[in-house]
Amino acid sequence: MSRRAKRIVEGAFVKLLFHKQEQRGMQLIEFETRCVQKGEIHEMVTTTHKEAKSGDVINRVGFLGFAEINCGGVIECGDQVKVDGRAIGNVLGFDECHFPNHYNILITVDETATAAELDLTVESAITFGS
Repeated sequence: MSRRAKRIVEGAFVKLLFHKQEQRGMQLIEFETRCVQKGEIHEMVTTTHKEAKSGDVINRVGFLGFAEINCGGVIECGDQVKVDGRAIGNVLGFDECHFPNHYNILITVDETATAAELDLTVESAITFGS
């Protein structure tokens, strides 16, 4: 069995965001996994900081929006992220500046993107896993 064998976590966007920042100051937490529960809402953020590790500051970001988790599971650093079935990047890590309200889930991409640039709509599907 694969070391990374786990359920695909599925969700849907409930609120879209359309801005970017160059000096956001998010910080990756030390943990490489976060358990998520059905019904939770977390913020999806793109970044080009592909080599960042625990404790690093993440400044270059693009905001996709907030997504509701449709099934409980584990989101893990390295998970492939798909939106409406197309791969957009991989989970870099988590920022907890707004926790316990929500996590910022940071997704590595070639160029920071917003909801408009990825043609997202409310209810667009998002998945985490292989």
